Amino acid sequence: VTTFFNKLGEVLLSLSYLPTAERLTVVVVKAKNLMWTNGKTTSDPFVKVYLLQDTRKISKKKTGVKRDDPNPVYNEAMIFPVPAIELSLRITVAESCEDGRTENIGHVIIGPESGGLGVTHWNQMLATLRKPVSMWHTRGGPRSSHTRLILELDMNVDPTSRSSVV
Repeated sequence: VTTFFNKLGEVLLSLSYLPTAERLTVVVVKAKNLMWTNGKTTSDPFVKVYLLQDTRKISKKKTGVKRDDPNPVYNEAMIFPVPAIELSLRITVAESCEDGRTENIGHVIIGPESGGLGVTHWNQMLATLRKPVSMWHTRGGPRSSHTRLILELDMNVDPTSRSSVV
């Protein structure tokens, strides 16, 4: 397992791919031990999922906000129609700053070129088509290596938003 900064927390994701329908299902199960920037002790996390084509956003979905919870449980599924060959996942944890900026505090990459646990999870999903495969992913720091991204999940912290799945 490639770990950059263990103290940032972990995200449990379930991936399932249906090849005949060319449909990827991402279930954001839960997160644990989330740490906030600037010494905050609590915040309101949520997860955003973007379907990208090259760098253009095609679709956006997000989970509901979990108030004051460093160990949120989501159990929310997000379905994307897309060929498997074009997929990678990026899970970014961020939070809203008081001045309205969003500050990224870590991420992991899941996909065929990601390496470590990211490629392991990806390959297990493709080896067990039509069945969900779940794994914990430890978030790396903001300078972790990147690959070409098609699907991006952003976990953000927004103390004012109380959004539901879009």
